[in-house]
Amino acid sequence: MICFLYILLLFHHFSTKAENTHCKIMGDPKYPLLLKDGDITIGAIFPLHTKETLPSFEFKQKPQLLSCSSVSPRDFRLAQTMIFAIEEINRNESFLPNVSIGYRIYDSCGSRLSSVSAIMALMNDQDFAAGNRCNGQSPIHAIIGETESATTIILSRTTGPFKIPVISHSSACECLSNRKDYPSFFRTIASDYYQGRALALLVKHLGWTWVGAVNSDTEYGNNGMAIFLNSAKKEGICVEYSVKFYRTESEKLQKVVKTMKQGTAKVVVAFLAFFETGLLIEQLSIQNITGLQMIGVVGWTTSKNLITPNTFHVMGGSLGFALRRLHIEGFSDYVNKSFWKTAFPKCSQRDGNSSQAELNCSRYQDLFVLKNYNENVSEQRFSSNVYKAVYAVAHALHSLLKCKEQEVCEKALTIQPQQVVEALKKVNFTDKFGDRVWFDSTGATVAQYEVVNWQQDSDGSFQFKAVGYYDASLPPDQRFFINTENIIWAGGQREKPRSVCSESCPPGTRMAVLKGRPVCCYDCITCADGEISNETDSNNCQQCPGEYWSNTENTECVLKAVEFLSFTEVMGIVLVFFSMSGVGITVLVAILFYSKKDTPIVKANNSELSFLLLLSLSLCFICSLTFIGLPTEWSCMLRHTAFGIAFVLCLSCILGKTIVVLMAFKATLPGSNVMKWFGPAQQRLSVFAFALIQVLICVLWLTISPPFPHKNMEYYKEKIILECSLGSTIGFWAVLGYIGLLALLCFILAFLARKLPDNFNEAKFITFSMLIFCAVWITFIPAYVSSPGKFTVAVEIFAILASSFGLLLCIFAPKCYIILFKPEQNTKQHLMGKTQTKSY
Repeated sequence: MICFLYILLLFHHFSTKAENTHCKIMGDPKYPLLLKDGDITIGAIFPLHTKETLPSFEFKQKPQLLSCSSVSPRDFRLAQTMIFAIEEINRNESFLPNVSIGYRIYDSCGSRLSSVSAIMALMNDQDFAAGNRCNGQSPIHAIIGETESATTIILSRTTGPFKIPVISHSSACECLSNRKDYPSFFRTIASDYYQGRALALLVKHLGWTWVGAVNSDTEYGNNGMAIFLNSAKKEGICVEYSVKFYRTESEKLQKVVKTMKQGTAKVVVAFLAFFETGLLIEQLSIQNITGLQMIGVVGWTTSKNLITPNTFHVMGGSLGFALRRLHIEGFSDYVNKSFWKTAFPKCSQRDGNSSQAELNCSRYQDLFVLKNYNENVSEQRFSSNVYKAVYAVAHALHSLLKCKEQEVCEKALTIQPQQVVEALKKVNFTDKFGDRVWFDSTGATVAQYEVVNWQQDSDGSFQFKAVGYYDASLPPDQRFFINTENIIWAGGQREKPRSVCSESCPPGTRMAVLKGRPVCCYDCITCADGEISNETDSNNCQQCPGEYWSNTENTECVLKAVEFLSFTEVMGIVLVFFSMSGVGITVLVAILFYSKKDTPIVKANNSELSFLLLLSLSLCFICSLTFIGLPTEWSCMLRHTAFGIAFVLCLSCILGKTIVVLMAFKATLPGSNVMKWFGPAQQRLSVFAFALIQVLICVLWLTISPPFPHKNMEYYKEKIILECSLGSTIGFWAVLGYIGLLALLCFILAFLARKLPDNFNEAKFITFSMLIFCAVWITFIPAYVSSPGKFTVAVEIFAILASSFGLLLCIFAPKCYIILFKPEQNTKQHLMGKTQTKSY
């Protein structure tokens, strides 16, 4: 308990001591470059100078203040815009009527070190030296700045704990949208989230798929480039290289320039801040690297300071996004006439003999150089953002001070910076440009950009010509527009440059990504047969439907060629010729036999069977014609059944004749009476019986599973074979098997009868004909199975014709020879063997 009381007393002692402690500034205070007192004070930080000189850090004496040089006309114009807007509000009797707004504008010299010093000075009052106690009140109510995202992040992180609102006019880094880290940050410019996506849309719209990328090595550049790279990937854009550097890293800058020089990409997306852009352009000009189509961002695309005759040959034709150019009414006259009297009243009216005035105004000497600088007053696109930022703060104050039109405001109210933050979240007004000013949930405004093109007029002057726009407030399909006809491309060309890793794959090919390379680098592979691609840069080839095939260019599916053995082609004509020749020869033989029907050689072995055999041979020749022509349902059934029945009829006759030969010689033996069992009636009956069996087989085949027309698309991929499917393969081979059985039986019987005594033993010729017949059909089986398409049919026709000609010639040719050329042998005595002949 005693210890607890002791601790309480100790805390009370320290707190009492702290309350009596006076606030003192360590070191020399940093004073604003431009200031004016008022009831309400708005602070600002601009890089009014671009070069900073560091003092000596030898630690032997008190360090001197940082020295800044090289005025930036661009940012000095922003300071002028802020002062103009404040003066305009102060003159307005209906807007903050009895409240005057003051300002304190500090110079950050484009340096983070000076920026931190300026932030500290803004957040503290300069009157501490008089011994005042810390009252916990901020001397300013809002801060406008910084120009760059990197220094704005420092500013926002420093002022954030104190709830001091920061309104930036040009810090577009998406990282600043994080309300958790930057709860009191606002901006009158859109986040780079939109600009990064818009860059990808621009590149995609112009047909570039192979680009280089370079960015500032800052939060602004890294975040913006990350957004672009992600969007570019979604749009199918490939990045050859992505390099970065910071303004103080000269070695990295040299590597960046070397990479750009060696790269194959003709388009370079430069997500750079103003300072880095100047350094890069300088090196590109020194090394004379031209022909690169630069794509820029808001930070530098409309900076007149970057365009000179020396740099334009490198950067001419650049494209990029820029803020809309808005004309601030009265600002040009104010800059030329009133500003210098308002901002520097003592310097503009000083007496030339006043040494004190000379001393006070000496720090502004480099600014007075710009007194007559009016070149880019109208081109200052960021000025309207500064103007809007000032008015946004004024509207927030107007609400907090409960001001009413034509009445006074409640000046006695104490305004805390945190109140201004909450009021800014509710700001919603239409400015003098007709734009609605409000802040979204991230503290930013809507994205509205112009697409500008660096061009040179006929008089030699340079301009940023608007050739399109991007407006995020419009529907998605209307947000982006560009007129390419008005664009002058890199190198002053009127023709758009090409920037691709691989040329487009024409229709009929597909893209094949190269291993280890970006997806935009590919080979063009011709589509395989049966596949097509009818688009440029097709990822895959499409398979043609079953009855279609690709044309020679692989760009279109066309109907497959239909193949079948037709009467009009050479092979068909040849087969028809031999078929009809066989029929003709058979008819001639029949006529010859009929005219000599009473001769012994015709009457031998049953002339009736001979004529029936000639008829069946004619049918065999004719049935081969059914295999030629377009297969139909009827022709498919007819060709196989006709073939089977005709050949069985033919073989039945030959079998009958063979049996007759055997029976005839058996009948010559004493006591033999076999011929009565195999007379003409029995011979006709046997032929009919053998043929009937084949007819039954064919009927069963046609009933159960008949042949039918079939489109064979498996043997050839590129064409359709019209053929007759067998239906039942068992039926087909049963027909062939039965034919083979009869042929084998004929061969065996004829072979047994070949040496019977007779000068004209027909069994010899039947044996030889059966050898040919069997040889043909044994050869037919492998040839039939292995022959493709219409050749399968041709093989079958050839087997029919060959076997038919074999039977016709082997059986009837010897008889015709004797009838025509050896009539003396056409006698009964000769046939009965009265004359000796050599037997086989």
